[in-house]
Parts: sequence; C-alpha cells; structure tokens
Amino acid sequence: MPEVLFRVRWPDDSVNRCYSPSTVVEEYFRAGGSYSLTEFVTLSRKALTEASERVREIHGFACAQAEAQLADIELKAAEFADQQAKILVEGFER
Repeated sequence: MPEVLFRVRWPDDSVNRCYSPSTVVEEYFRAGGSYSLTEFVTLSRKALTEASERVREIHGFACAQAEAQLADIELKAAEFADQQAKILVEGFER
C-alpha cells in the first residue's frame, strides 16, 4: 500500500509532515490548497479514517499510525482559537 506524506503549514507558520498509509489523502486535499481550520480537521478525519480502513481491508487491522496522525492533527488544531484560520497543504511526498 503506497504511503503518502503531506506537508501542512499551520496558522502560526509551523510546518508538519503528516502521514497517511494510503494515497486516498490526495482525494481530499490538493497541493497548494488552503482550508479553514475546521474544514481541514474534518477532511483529515475523513481521509485518515478511510486510509486506516483500507489497511484493515488488506491486513485485517486498522492503521495505528493513521489514528495517531489524526490525534496529532486534532491536538495541533486545538491550539488555535480562530476556527476560520487558514491551513495550507503545501504538497505530497511519496
């Protein structure tokens, strides 16, 4: 299963490389795309849950790394009071 890293620039200008066990994340985000904090968290939840389920279909268990990545995204997002603040998905790495 092809893994994908996606680079995310947060409102405080910090950048994280986020992990997905599947290319499905590329169906939810586009390189250079800007998303409100709320939208980004919602899409991350959908993308990483779907990616984890793809792992379950193949290996019989969910992807713990995808679940941990989602938890990290939600924790980082909670640092920002402005839910309309913009998140930039800078690109993807394989």
